[in-house]
Amino acid sequence: MLNQLHIDPIRLWIYALIIVGIIGGIATGIFKARKIQPKGFKWKVFRNEIIFATINVSLSVVLLGWPSTWLKTHGYIHYQTGSAPFWVLALEYAVYFFGFDTWFYWLHRWMHTEPAYKLIHKIHHRSTSPNLLTSFSESPLESLVNGGFVPLFSMAISLHASTAAVISITAPIMGLYVHSGYEFFPRWWHKSWATKWFITTTFHDQHHKYFNYNFGGYTTIWDRICGTKRAKFESDYDALKARVRAPREQVSVPAE
Repeated sequence: MLNQLHIDPIRLWIYALIIVGIIGGIATGIFKARKIQPKGFKWKVFRNEIIFATINVSLSVVLLGWPSTWLKTHGYIHYQTGSAPFWVLALEYAVYFFGFDTWFYWLHRWMHTEPAYKLIHKIHHRSTSPNLLTSFSESPLESLVNGGFVPLFSMAISLHASTAAVISITAPIMGLYVHSGYEFFPRWWHKSWATKWFITTTFHDQHHKYFNYNFGGYTTIWDRICGTKRAKFESDYDALKARVRAPREQVSVPAE
């Protein structure tokens, strides 16, 4: 049945786990202390995001879906269906991951200059305290700019189908995560040499709040190189984690 409906079972399961996790977090109150901007939500902004997201998603199906289908049909995009060693698949994904991060960073900075900001990016920045819907609340032109990387990348490199499947869910999952408004990564994330290069929700949340910082899409690398990382990002991250930890510490103190 899933094959007849052309639904990817892996993607379906991942989305289902995310939804269950969100519902569980809200029901148990786990999210409350992890909210980055506790008083940032505004119903008026959320209402506008519903409208913009609906328009954007509807038009993006045509702007991105039709050209991608045409490129596949005419052989410009071709996926390898044979098996491959894990390191080959990992290398393909790594090239995409850091390639898109570079694409996103520089085009994102360009979209913060006029007239590109007003024409393309302004709608997305109506929300200074992001939520899940913010990920889709943008102009169709911005979706075209950001989403255009994958078909161009797929034309340049003949990916394995397995790699392409993982790539197809990376952008939407990352988009939802960094716009969620909640921080779930551990306290040591920005202090470890191995992990500090990868963004968290707090990193992108501060981009919406302070506007001129933290442009990276997947990593903090370009922001660090170009000096656009917000100087107080680490201290704000620590303060948030201290707030998350405080209720647990209070509970663990034995009664006298």
